[in-house]
Amino acid sequence: MSYECFFIAQKLYIFVELSETRKKLNMQKLLLLGDEAIAQGAIDGGISGFYAYPGTPSTEIMEYAQHSKEVADKGIQCTWSANEKTAVESAIGMSYAGKRAMAQMKHVGVNVAADAFVNAAVTGVNGGFVIVAADDPSMHSSQNEQDSRFYGDFALIPILEPSNQQEAYDMAYNGFEISEKYNVPVMLRITTRLAHSRAGVELKNKKNQNTLSLPEDPRQFVLLPAIARRNYKKLLEMQKQIQEASNNSKYNQYIDGPDKKIGIVACGIGFNYLMENFDGNCPYPVVKISQYPIPENHLRKLRNECESILILEDGQPLVERQLRSFFNEGKKVHGRFDGTLPRDGELDPTIVAKALGLHVPPEIKISDVVKMRPPSLCMGCGHRDVYSALNEVLKPYGEGRVFSDIGCYTLGALPPFNAINSTVDMGASITMAIGAADAGLVPSVAVIGDSTFTHSGMTGLLDAVIKNSPIVVIISDNSTTGMTGGQDSHAKGRIFDICKGLGVHPDHIRTFIPLKKNHEEAVKILQEELAYNGVSVVIPQRECIQTAAKSKKAAKKA
Repeated sequence: MSYECFFIAQKLYIFVELSETRKKLNMQKLLLLGDEAIAQGAIDGGISGFYAYPGTPSTEIMEYAQHSKEVADKGIQCTWSANEKTAVESAIGMSYAGKRAMAQMKHVGVNVAADAFVNAAVTGVNGGFVIVAADDPSMHSSQNEQDSRFYGDFALIPILEPSNQQEAYDMAYNGFEISEKYNVPVMLRITTRLAHSRAGVELKNKKNQNTLSLPEDPRQFVLLPAIARRNYKKLLEMQKQIQEASNNSKYNQYIDGPDKKIGIVACGIGFNYLMENFDGNCPYPVVKISQYPIPENHLRKLRNECESILILEDGQPLVERQLRSFFNEGKKVHGRFDGTLPRDGELDPTIVAKALGLHVPPEIKISDVVKMRPPSLCMGCGHRDVYSALNEVLKPYGEGRVFSDIGCYTLGALPPFNAINSTVDMGASITMAIGAADAGLVPSVAVIGDSTFTHSGMTGLLDAVIKNSPIVVIISDNSTTGMTGGQDSHAKGRIFDICKGLGVHPDHIRTFIPLKKNHEEAVKILQEELAYNGVSVVIPQRECIQTAAKSKKAAKKA
């Protein structure tokens, strides 16, 4: 047999052996988005409940679970929550009962969940609890670029940050065990590119769900000051073990290189971008960080061996901030602070190449013909008819009176409508309108979607009712969470009753169908309510044309 034939036969033998091993271990490989890898890792890791509010780039985690036959067969909970805070609290409840739970959200959703999230570190866990924070550097679909690692660091809990889809799967799979071992929630932090890109993922053996079991300490979750102080001391005492776990983590590595002029600290997906530039063989020593707190042992070695340090992290300079004093012993530290990397925006392989002085091909100028156009409301969208009527009615009052919220209707800020004057955070439209009215801007108008209303607008409406603020609240009801893919809205079929229950007078809860043929009716209703000296709610109701089209297709197939 020739050497080539022997080599091919050997490879074939190894392939067959691996295939047989995979069969024995019930292993398989799937092509998954980073989000999907997390969902599958959690399923295989013994999860009993997914809790989330839709928000790009985290949405596909829950959607994957909801379309999984395995999830249905195992009775795993996976319905959308009203908001991120209720999602985290539900997950805490499942953990209290001894089962494994995951809460998923985008980075700004962590702000909404912060009260429960930070306190969960003090209560500790019973069943494993993983919180997925999907950050959005470059603000592809967000209001800011905040980095959720700061929250994890602040809460004193372990943070896992995958560099690829396989690690995303592995971390979701192992995260529950880490949580249970150290009696704390675990944050799994990803960014947009990892969430929405695909790679092959090899699955592990499936774990059974935990059995129902209440906490050994019946007061563990009771954060009265005396108990909270005791729990907090335990959390602080656990920090040494959490640090040691990071030092020895398989996700953190020291990878030696012959050229000691630069030492590189590569965090999460930044490691992937680095290796892409060198086809996997970086000539410089590298510390890969995918588990926090930062691995002091690897970083100490890097400091001792290298002349200068470059820090690659996708997001804000958390690690760079932590390491500046650590490395600042006659060594130059490069990163986002000194301009080696841009201070804003997401990391990518080209930015990494430039930072390392590598040759970068000239940028290809994109023709105006194929340049991205600004987003706009769908043709036929009900929000268009709402803004057409609103603009007409507000002309006598002057500009600058419309406070909007987060959703598809936010696109009313752009031409041709130019209809709204603010978008700050979920639920802010109503409360900003209250404040503006208090300042004398009467009438003031709030525009909010049905899903955002039940997410965080109801409390603002209650404030308006208590004060009897002279504002008009337009709840543009398209029966879905449209901007993130058409998930069911908690407000569906309930808005009138909710507003009435909050104290809005039924005579001033008005509805109409936003269509061109109903323009005059819409104008009349808005004129009457703008003239009313008190709280009124106007509810334009028409299903999102995207979900309506999907429903028609599904009906035809049935």
